[in-house]
Amino acid sequence: MHDELRAALAGLLDGLPPKQAAQAVDRLIANYRGRTPTDAPVLRDRADVAAYAAYRMPATFEAVRAALTAFAVRVPDWSPATHLDIGGGTGAATWATAALWQGHHSTVLDWAQPALDLGAELAAGILPDTTWRRGTIGEGLTVPEGTDLVTVSYVLGELRPEDRRAVVAAAATATAVVLIEPGPPDGYLRIREARDQLIEAGLRIVAPCPHAGTCPIVVGEDWCHFSARVSRSSLHRQVKGGALPYEDEKFAYVAATALPAEPASARIVRKPQLRKGQVLLDLCTTDEGLRRTTVTKRHGAQYREARDAAWGDSWPGA
Repeated sequence: MHDELRAALAGLLDGLPPKQAAQAVDRLIANYRGRTPTDAPVLRDRADVAAYAAYRMPATFEAVRAALTAFAVRVPDWSPATHLDIGGGTGAATWATAALWQGHHSTVLDWAQPALDLGAELAAGILPDTTWRRGTIGEGLTVPEGTDLVTVSYVLGELRPEDRRAVVAAAATATAVVLIEPGPPDGYLRIREARDQLIEAGLRIVAPCPHAGTCPIVVGEDWCHFSARVSRSSLHRQVKGGALPYEDEKFAYVAATALPAEPASARIVRKPQLRKGQVLLDLCTTDEGLRRTTVTKRHGAQYREARDAAWGDSWPGA
């Protein structure tokens, strides 16, 4: 799916004047880094949408895929038959869902028709069982009865608080819900708030948290987020003005379900620190909250596992 998405994006900015693309990217950056939620679409026309797709789709795809993968590990025998991508725009989360599961029908719901049109264009012949539907995201939103999976990625920060709560409440009626937000502290706070709402709705938290208790992080002192490595194509480097062949997308997420699933016993919440003969792991655990553990060569196979462990992995191994 990653290669097919990259190929679909390759010719996207053909015919769009470089100055216009650069201006659209600059405006989008200002919007997504801003602190004022809006109840209007951020993507206004094809130039905006093309810039957004080239600028954001690869990173959004990788972040959502990482979150969905963490969820899928906890429900290995389950796959969705129906998927609703709320605020899906050009469909990055739908591409990520198709990278994990096949045979399902996806519906991308967004309020920006230019985004839906371009998303359908990108997905033509690759994601055939997908419906692209325009609709309002906020109060009054309903999720069709029997929906298996709902994804909401990089959307909550665009909404007023009352609309944000309405979207999460609607999503919580599905069998499984995966919410993803940007990695800075305010994105984490939105995920933390949504997590509490999902628990109140009766869903089980299965990732990244190893429990459904109070988050042990002290607000203002730290925050929970993860990282996904994104390979940059030449188009991606051109649009983002970067020279490196990769970037690291920081994101926060929560995955919950009505299924009889259990979270991991612990989650690695910082990049493992490799020292001579030892690995330092910062963990969020079921019984002890946040703690650091040191795995040394004396631990044998567990030491080798720790050396291969990554930020965001469950621990031990499961």
